[in-house]
Amino acid sequence: METSTLESYYSDPHFTVFKVPQWRANLYQFLSVSVWGKLPSHIQKKVSAAYASTYDKPYSKWIIKPYIKINYQDKNYLEKFKPPKGKKSFDSFQDFFIREFRTPPKNESPYVWPCEGLLCDEGKVGDIDRVKVKCDERNITTIFGVAADTIPDNYSFTNVFLHNKNYHRIHSPIEGTISRIQHVPGDLVVLRPWIYKQNPSLPAFRNERYNIDITDADGRVWYMSIVGGPAVGTIELSEHIALGNKVGKLQEVALFYLGSTCCMAAPLDPKFHSKNTFVEVGASY
Repeated sequence: METSTLESYYSDPHFTVFKVPQWRANLYQFLSVSVWGKLPSHIQKKVSAAYASTYDKPYSKWIIKPYIKINYQDKNYLEKFKPPKGKKSFDSFQDFFIREFRTPPKNESPYVWPCEGLLCDEGKVGDIDRVKVKCDERNITTIFGVAADTIPDNYSFTNVFLHNKNYHRIHSPIEGTISRIQHVPGDLVVLRPWIYKQNPSLPAFRNERYNIDITDADGRVWYMSIVGGPAVGTIELSEHIALGNKVGKLQEVALFYLGSTCCMAAPLDPKFHSKNTFVEVGASY
């Protein structure tokens, strides 16, 4: 699968995001972290759930066609997908948001990307700077909910930001066994990486998330963190995702109801993608 650069992510209508000058990024970060982020988590969740519920209303289905026209070059984009949960039609915008592939992606590579979006952060676990969150210093293991030094320093850390227009289901990057599932309560600060220019993964250190570990046939653990953001109504684990269960490569793991990012700490370096490039579900890792 072809890799899109950050420039094409910005310029191509299929992947359009907004570039912001530094002063505006600073303002957005202040509003996200120092204003919205100061609200108690339960208030953030209530406001987010109320907002997300508007997309469950039947009238919201009328947004779908103009949204596709604005955001995708492919006029037949929707034909690649089907309504969720066995429905015959997209009855709301939320149905479009959690759309399913008609034909799941296929790839002979044993290691694939679990989601679609902008690879906004990438590097060795041992090289990722600590982040100060609410007076606490946190390292990369905080994201995955494990003790310090649990994840080897030579593991590769990646963070894929899922823009609203991206496909919002997460799949297994490997074939293996689910060795841990953990829900971590937290905040719902804004995820968009271009407003955290010095540390695009800042929200992953503090936001609510599901952590899922998958152990491969060689006994190596692949750590995944499925992180929510504002307007997230639910992060929903897929059927059969339970501790001890086997998962196939590209088997669905979870879905988001609006807003998300997916972090991963893997025993291998990504070979085909680098920071600030676009990745697709099922593309070779």
